[in-house]
Amino acid sequence: MRNFIRLCLRITFRFFKVRCEIRFDDDHLPQKGVYVSNHVSYLDPLLLFAFLPGNPIFALNGHLYRNKWVRTFMKTADIMPFNPIEPGDIKELIAKVDSGRLCVIFAEGRITENGGLMKIYEAPGLVADKSQAPIIPVWISGPQYGYFSKTKGKLPHRPLPKVRITVKAPVSFKLKDELRRQRDHISNEVYMLMRDMCFESSYNDNISLFGQLMKTAKIHSKKGLLRRPRFVEDINRVPNSYKDIIIKSYVLGKYFKRKTSPGEHVALLLPNSIATLCTFFGLSAYERIPVMLNFSVGAANMVSMCKTAVVKKVITSHLFIRNAKMEPVIEEIKKAGFEVIYLEDLRHEIGLWDKINAFLRYKIKRVPHKEGGNKKAVIMFTSGSEGAPKAVVLSHANILSNIKQMSSIETINITDTVFNALPMFHSFGLTVGTLFPILEGAKLFLYPSPLHYRVISEIVYEIGASVMFGTDTFFRGYAKIAHPIDFHNIRFMYGGAEAIKPDTRNMWVERQGIRVLEAYGSTECSPVVTANNRIFNRFGSIGKLLPKVEYKIEHVDGIETGGELVVKGPNVMMGYIMPDNPGVLVPLKDGWYHTGDVVDIDEIGFVYIKDRIKRFAKIGGEMVSLNAVCEMVVRAHESDGPEHLYGVVAVPHESKGEQIVLVTNNRNVTQETLHTYIRVNGMSELYLPRVILYHDSLPVFATGKADNVTLKKQVMEELGLNNASAKAA
Repeated sequence: MRNFIRLCLRITFRFFKVRCEIRFDDDHLPQKGVYVSNHVSYLDPLLLFAFLPGNPIFALNGHLYRNKWVRTFMKTADIMPFNPIEPGDIKELIAKVDSGRLCVIFAEGRITENGGLMKIYEAPGLVADKSQAPIIPVWISGPQYGYFSKTKGKLPHRPLPKVRITVKAPVSFKLKDELRRQRDHISNEVYMLMRDMCFESSYNDNISLFGQLMKTAKIHSKKGLLRRPRFVEDINRVPNSYKDIIIKSYVLGKYFKRKTSPGEHVALLLPNSIATLCTFFGLSAYERIPVMLNFSVGAANMVSMCKTAVVKKVITSHLFIRNAKMEPVIEEIKKAGFEVIYLEDLRHEIGLWDKINAFLRYKIKRVPHKEGGNKKAVIMFTSGSEGAPKAVVLSHANILSNIKQMSSIETINITDTVFNALPMFHSFGLTVGTLFPILEGAKLFLYPSPLHYRVISEIVYEIGASVMFGTDTFFRGYAKIAHPIDFHNIRFMYGGAEAIKPDTRNMWVERQGIRVLEAYGSTECSPVVTANNRIFNRFGSIGKLLPKVEYKIEHVDGIETGGELVVKGPNVMMGYIMPDNPGVLVPLKDGWYHTGDVVDIDEIGFVYIKDRIKRFAKIGGEMVSLNAVCEMVVRAHESDGPEHLYGVVAVPHESKGEQIVLVTNNRNVTQETLHTYIRVNGMSELYLPRVILYHDSLPVFATGKADNVTLKKQVMEELGLNNASAKAA
């Protein structure tokens, strides 16, 4: 009878678009094991009862066990009431699994309310560990868009959503001895398995960026029969729906298709705006490669970028050039032989038929190039290199994998409004700040500059932003100026590009009641490599490696603990284009990227940055961390206030190889005060800067990150040293 009912349920579910993928041979199903599943709707136990191999025991939480419909349809199944925090229930289930049974546990203990993972209980890990049974991860996707879920108002609901059940091969589960008594670590291990399943089930490694935009629009573009929610807005305050964005992208893409050749690199010199977003997607839709120019680095570097990427055309805007006073830059670009196209001028060349054609393409959901994969998607430039900037080539798979990696640790949906002021020429601003929300169905507000602290605080308050991305420098500026209620609606905010300082974190907690989460990455990794989240967050750590990111720790001479972090994964770039070999892609060796950061990783996967390899000085054969010197100076003069700036660089020295130079705007800093602090705290004399220079300001990048390269050049010039002998800062 049980098998007959399962067969009937299976046939019924398959008729209603339910598919189950089992990634191992049923013949290798273990005699005992723990199916661990996410929980997205009331249908979940019925779906698993119909499709899971074997005859598992269903450990149902109270809300499911008491539901009469669930119990009616699962009358022939072996079910038991289960409370994940009740020791008696856990012991009973361990005994049943230990006797040679399979069991099903919903790791979250309740139905998700946001479509993503919620709190993970330690019960599945305890059962697997104590019974010495493997865990079989299960991921259910699709029912969260149906009427049997709890996501109403957060995700668009429809009568018959496609449902996919993915069953992964059994994974042996054995806790390390040092973790055995720490229950939180048990839930951590289960969470990591479920997080990886979330990524694997949502990531398509062959779809293009524009194809993903169309896929997202199909799900989120309508609410009811007539209403079209507005998702994207900029400082013009004219909200756009997915339909608006896609039609404008078609119009611009079709125009530039006529003016360019397939695969051509086209430079964008534009601020954060809807026009920039549509131009980006328009080029991408027709296999033209956007080259994001960093307009904060000056005319010479922008010309160098264009030459490195072998572009012929530069797209910009009259309004932007005028407001940014960049007329001299445009003249230099023109002198170098590049064609400059202004978006405002296209109004006279784009006619009614172009708009009708774009509308028809949207209605039939035509994607010019559906496949993305390892094809070029965008070219960006590194901000920390000396000399001419290197070009970083990112593929469609690189960017989309990083978006799905982020969505597996922090879920955003239609109830969220993401405020992004980080420029799109910065990898964090493009992938995480812009594409992440629009491709995950959240609202997005684009602002052209992160430096307008007071204006940004007001806009965040006005639009009720719930998610923000930024850097330590910008977050500090917002917190100082903002009214305590301005950020009242923020759910979480991520800081990247530079370390989040403890006083910045404390300022937000004390004044706004908000935790600032820290992420870490680089342009070469699309950009995020590690991140904290609201479930697992440790101050001082840059979080855990994202799903499917492999790593190695390579030894660095002179450093005792930790080593250089070397990573590989779907988000790691295709390769570089070097200034001395324009247009030629240089791939990474075996796909491994050397981050240049010295890290240490603890027993449960939290990563801690110790320093940058390039941020070391070698004095008399001893390695001295420049960041540690800077931290020492900050602590020594902490009483002078947080408004002072400090920069530390290493310059050549005749006898000792290198010497440390401190640059600051704090006139109270002297060698005597620092020497006293070093002596009192028992620190090495090598930490004492041999030269102290006083500058009113220190150079920073457009992201607010300290520009140590420029600072070193300034110091070298001021001290009359030869730049050619300098090592990288």
